Amino acid sequence: MTRKALNAEILRLAIPSILAGITVPLVGMVDTAVAGHLGSDAAAGIGAISVGSMVLSLLYWVFGFLRTGTGGLTAQAFGRQDPAEAGRIFLRGVGLALLAAILALAFQWPFFKGVMHLTNATPAVKELAERYFFIRIWAAPATMSLMALRGWFVGMQNSVDSMWMDLIVNGVNIGASILLAFGVGEWQGIGFAGIPLGTVIAQYCGLAYGLWVCCHKYGRSVFALLGRDDLAALLHDGSMGRFFRMNLDLLGRSFFFILIYIGFTMINAGFGDQLLAAGSIMMQLLMFFSYFTDGFAYAGEALSGRFIGAQDGEMLRRSVRSVFIWSMSIAVLFIGIYGATGVPVLRLLTSDESVVHTARVFLPWLLLMPPLGCAAFTWDGIFLGATASRALRDSMGGAAAAFFGVWFLGSWLLRPEGPAALHVLFAAYFAHLAFRTLWLTLRYRRDVLGAL
Repeated sequence: MTRKALNAEILRLAIPSILAGITVPLVGMVDTAVAGHLGSDAAAGIGAISVGSMVLSLLYWVFGFLRTGTGGLTAQAFGRQDPAEAGRIFLRGVGLALLAAILALAFQWPFFKGVMHLTNATPAVKELAERYFFIRIWAAPATMSLMALRGWFVGMQNSVDSMWMDLIVNGVNIGASILLAFGVGEWQGIGFAGIPLGTVIAQYCGLAYGLWVCCHKYGRSVFALLGRDDLAALLHDGSMGRFFRMNLDLLGRSFFFILIYIGFTMINAGFGDQLLAAGSIMMQLLMFFSYFTDGFAYAGEALSGRFIGAQDGEMLRRSVRSVFIWSMSIAVLFIGIYGATGVPVLRLLTSDESVVHTARVFLPWLLLMPPLGCAAFTWDGIFLGATASRALRDSMGGAAAAFFGVWFLGSWLLRPEGPAALHVLFAAYFAHLAFRTLWLTLRYRRDVLGAL
């Protein structure tokens, strides 16, 4: 494959993922904006969206291996030109997703109450967060199945249908949440409850589309190759055991990932509603960059898995280099974007001037996100394609230690209060990104090139 052809393949995989990824933070921003304009207590509404989403993220991130584990294995099966194995991987992933959803629905009440017991949010925020959670949880079967579908589409080098699935989910989410919250015509809507209900509707719409694609595009080329013996073998040929062992490492990675992001929200919740709202908005802006980089991370995942499956070391090395060049270019672009548009974006997210005034103090942190986050996210994709699950688990474990180490050390030495405390918290967040980048860079030759 020529350099031009490789770059074209990277863009073919990355651009649809980027287009779909752009809409993901837009959903969070729209939800925040709707909550911020619903009533007089905008800070409580924004904080409730942050805390409610945090509790759901805690649940869904535990099962994040449904996507990450499925993608790398499928990409390697694609590289070996083994569509039957790709079909078996799909069935394992979706079956496990439905089992996980049943468990989530069964234990929703004690799970929510247990997590909320650990937060320091105000009573107003907790009340709204509870309403938010117990509506959105009913999207669990669709949400978890979509995780497996996204991973499978990435592995099959099919970023276009994955894009359309995400665009449907996020487009319906935005439209339904606004309509249900504010109403239309003489109908006044249902207020705050419309935000999570719109998400539930959107998740099932996306799942319907994804399953339709599987039936119409892969019905003959993949699933028709599976017979009764293949389905029965899923339970006793050893593949399920290997699948679970790899995903156990990814589950550990998810656990440490959760500690960091949930720890950030819980610590931030103790700073009061104003700083919670400011921190929540800043985190959405910080993560907006990651959805662009994730497009190239997904390309790296698809291509590294594909060339490892095909045992093509030269193309593996070339694809890793090219993916990093594209990803770092996005980082440079976003430094300029964040530097030019910080305050106007804050005003788009809330009409509460006190929240805008509080959040603008933290805008310089946005300029650090592209250079520190770029390599970490890109390495994640490459290691997932190589199914190097243990290295990913260890990198996130060290990152969690870096995050909490910087937070507790900074709190002990500086004893910060008010905005200064949130500055220390952001410093801890960026410390975890730096550790991930360093660890995975050092492990590349052993765990990615060594997979050939």
